[in-house]
Amino acid sequence: MVLAGHTLAAGTVKVDVIKNPYGGSRNVPELSINPDYIHAAGLERRIEEWGGELIRPVQDVRLTEEQEKSYGAWNRMAMANSNFASIVREGLQDDLITVGLEANCNGLLGMLSGLKYDSDGNARNVGLVFIDAHGDFNVPETTLSGMLGGMPVAVAAGHALHNLRKTAGLAEPLPMRHIVWGGVRDLDPLEADRFREYEVQQFSVNDIRDLSDNLRRQINDLADRVDVVYVHIDMDVLDPAEVPGHGLTVPDGPSSADLADAMALMFENPKTVALGIASTPAGSLDPTGVSRQAALNLIEGAIRGAQSR
Repeated sequence: MVLAGHTLAAGTVKVDVIKNPYGGSRNVPELSINPDYIHAAGLERRIEEWGGELIRPVQDVRLTEEQEKSYGAWNRMAMANSNFASIVREGLQDDLITVGLEANCNGLLGMLSGLKYDSDGNARNVGLVFIDAHGDFNVPETTLSGMLGGMPVAVAAGHALHNLRKTAGLAEPLPMRHIVWGGVRDLDPLEADRFREYEVQQFSVNDIRDLSDNLRRQINDLADRVDVVYVHIDMDVLDPAEVPGHGLTVPDGPSSADLADAMALMFENPKTVALGIASTPAGSLDPTGVSRQAALNLIEGAIRGAQSR
């Protein structure tokens, strides 16, 4: 751990890891095992091997005793995200990568809220790079499934479920110009209409594989418009062979090696300060450990990129 008076070795990257197991889904256990599953792979040791050093022990998000009295899966998830945001802020410091191990994509609300303010409480412009096979840009009026997990980017942008966003601590929605999508290839029909309506900024799976000029331009342009950037990854963006236990896989995804190289590119930019890994198949859904290894590859890629700054 990085202790008072301790100096990091040259090239060492400061890392803060926070587990948020609250996903807000109905009819499933409230606490997902996904974050613990990645942590249990010896994450502390691996981070050290990759050239990182934890600034504090891995943190766990939990509801407070008072919050535990509240009901409603979405409401409780939003409160957990507010707590997630507080833990993110407590760890913020210069030249730090914050890694969120998140139950699902609803955890992006907590990370965005946590990054919104610097360690002195000053508001910042936060950019979101949302990498997912799906857009997660539905609103209640456009969704076909009714899944909250298909709406978090729209919620973060202030297009729906405003109380949920505010409960999570994100008082101000993200402007659309501060959001870039990557790897999207499966949209609901009305969600696709919303993509066209808002002329969303995005890069493709091939852009990821090729580390294309478009990918570099999208990341650099976003960084120029904001103060800090959060890269959020839903593991279903990957080739289904690497996430066989995921229930929402889509063909023609990048490999984790491809996406890890893209992470290295993105985290070369000093404004890219946080990574979220969501919806990693765990336990019996990942009997050979291939999905967990894929998640580890992405974290390693981010650290590798930050080392080259």
